[in-house]
Amino acid sequence: MDFLLLERGLSTNTISAYRRDLKQFALAVKSKEPSGISRAEIVDHLMELRDGGMTASSVARKLVAIKVFFRFLLSQNILREDPSGAIESPRLMKGLPDVLDVEEVARLLHAADARDGKKALRDRAMLELIYASGLRVSEAANLKISDLNREAGFLRCLGKGGKERVVPVGRHALDWIEKYLSNGRESFKPKAETKQLFVNRFGRPISRQAIWMMIKYYAKTARIRKEVKPHTLRHSFATHLLEAGADLRVVQELLGHASIATTQIYTHVDRARLKSIHSQFHPRA
Repeated sequence: MDFLLLERGLSTNTISAYRRDLKQFALAVKSKEPSGISRAEIVDHLMELRDGGMTASSVARKLVAIKVFFRFLLSQNILREDPSGAIESPRLMKGLPDVLDVEEVARLLHAADARDGKKALRDRAMLELIYASGLRVSEAANLKISDLNREAGFLRCLGKGGKERVVPVGRHALDWIEKYLSNGRESFKPKAETKQLFVNRFGRPISRQAIWMMIKYYAKTARIRKEVKPHTLRHSFATHLLEAGADLRVVQELLGHASIATTQIYTHVDRARLKSIHSQFHPRA
C-alpha cells in the first residue's frame, strides 16, 4: 500500500479498493505464501467471482490489483516468477455511459431548490459546479475555497493520481457559489480547520458518498427515469460539449484524461444520438 501511494501516486480511494481486492484474494487462497500461489488458483478465484454474478469490469479490476501485487513482489526480489503474468483480462463490453439531456439536467438542478434554505444553496451550487466544470464527485468534495478563482472564472483541482488541472467555471455556477458563500456556508458553522468549499451539517468537509446520495435523491425528486450515477453529470458535461461542436482534445483536457482513448467513448454517445435521429427521420432508414 505504501508503494501504491508513494511510488505510483494512486488516490486513497483506489488504494482502499486494492486493499479490499487483495484481502479477498488472500482469503480465497487461504492466505498462502505468495510463492505457493499458482496461476490456476488465481484463475479459479476470478471464475468464482464471475460465477457469483460479478460483472466483467469488476473482475478485471480485481485482476489488476492481483497483477500489481505480484509485480511488486518481483521488483522486491521476493518472487522469481509471476503466476498472474499470462492471465488475460476478461473481455469488457464497453457500454455507453448514461447521460442526461439538457432538459433533464435543468430539472435535476432545480430540484435542489425545494429543500430548506442553507441546504438548497449548498446543493444547487454543488450540482451547478459539477456540471459546469465536469468534476468528479471526489474532486468536488475535496475542492478548497482557495482553489476557486471567482474573478477569473477558473478552478484548480487535483484529479486521479494527484494530477492537477485548471478548469473554467460557468457564469451560472459562479453565481450560485457566490450566493452559497454569502448566505449559506457560514450557517453550517464550518470548523476552523475546514478549508473545503462544501461542508456537511457538522461543519466538516462533505463526503463523496454524501454527494452521491444527494444526486440520486434529486434525480428521484426530478422524476428522472434514467439510472443516475455519480459520474452522470460529468458524462453529460462532456457529451453536451461535443454535441455543441467542442474539440475532442479540449474535452480531454477539461476532463483530465491522460489518454484521448478514454475521452473517445463520448464520440460514441454522440454517434448513437445521430443514429437515432437518422432512423427517425430518414425515409429509407
